[in-house]
Formats: sequence, structure tokens, C-alpha cells
Amino acid sequence: MSLDVTGRIIQKMDVVTGTSARGEWKKQEFVIETAEQYPKKICLSLWGDKVDALGNFKEGDFIQASLNLESREYNGRWYTEARAWRLQAPQGAQDGNNFAEAPQQFSENDGIDFSSSESDDLPF
Repeated sequence: MSLDVTGRIIQKMDVVTGTSARGEWKKQEFVIETAEQYPKKICLSLWGDKVDALGNFKEGDFIQASLNLESREYNGRWYTEARAWRLQAPQGAQDGNNFAEAPQQFSENDGIDFSSSESDDLPF
């Protein structure tokens, strides 16, 4: 299952490294805030070489993250992690801004002319 979420980076945690039976590993977590009516904060993690992708963004930048949710059981409890596997600038964002286009301006001559002095047959 792959999900996409768009939001503003509000915090980047330190990179954590270690060694396992399979070799060296590194992990970095970061928090984004969605731009919905009721914003949500989501903690995402990056593993391995994907940690380097977060270096292209700074706190305050808007990003689109593709992620997978993974759960595992440990001692009778379940733990869920949101693992990001791709980070990119949101579609349509230019120069790091995530603003909608300005509304179209209308001139005063557009629309219906209500100032005509013709007789009106309407009963009200």
C-alpha cells in the first residue's frame, strides 16, 4: 500500500546510525504539517540512502512524500511506522511557493446592466 501526503516540514530530527548483522544503517525522522482545514502533524522516517533526499529540503518547505505504513508486533504490542520512500516538491509548486493562482479580475463593465430605464413587466 502506497500513500501520498503533502505538507510543510516543521521539524527535522538528527540522523541516527548503527550497525546490524546486515551492515551499516541510518535513519532520520521528520515531521510535516498538512495544509487541511484541520492540520495534522505526521512523523515520517527515512532509511538508508533515502536520508540524503531530505537534505534537499529545509524546515518550512512544502513537500510531497510517498510512504508506506508498516506495523510490527513486539512483546504483545503493535508499533506502526510511516516510512517515506520518495520526497519531492508538490505538483504545481514553483520556486518553493505553494500558493494558489490569484483570482481572475473583473472589470466594472462585466456582468448585467441593471441601470436600463426600460419599463419592467415584473410584478415585484
